[in-house]
Amino acid sequence: MTLLDNVLLGTYPRTRAGFLAGALRLDRAEESSARAEGMRQLERVGLGDKFGDLAGNLPLGQQRLLEVARALATDPVLVILDEPAAGLRAMEKKTLSDLLRSLRRDGMTIVLVEHDMDFVMNLVDRIVVMDFGAKLAEGLPSEIRADARVQEAYLGGVA
Repeated sequence: MTLLDNVLLGTYPRTRAGFLAGALRLDRAEESSARAEGMRQLERVGLGDKFGDLAGNLPLGQQRLLEVARALATDPVLVILDEPAAGLRAMEKKTLSDLLRSLRRDGMTIVLVEHDMDFVMNLVDRIVVMDFGAKLAEGLPSEIRADARVQEAYLGGVA
């Protein structure tokens, strides 16, 4: 599937005709609107110029951006991202964090589950630290960074 096809999957829950009618092109006006929304989200994440490329040919970092675009196409009030930085190189992480900051500036609420503390500390407003399913700490990044319990759990001792 192309990048645009992938993002269009996110628009179908918002359409009246639904996925099957959209796939069969039964409502041209709604299809045109969905395509415009798909392109808007691809542009938003920086992939608009690749809309016709095959999604499977993208590098991992751009695949993550595509996943965010598909989620945004559902018009969410909250986006939950599970380990979005996993496996990404430094520049790919920077691109992703820039996008997430932009979404936050636009008023999007984002819940981020992530183990890459450098990625998290420089991105979020508030952190909840879990340890084996129990809440260990909650607070501002500076508070979490200085918390001895967090350091013990994640670093094996106070740094």
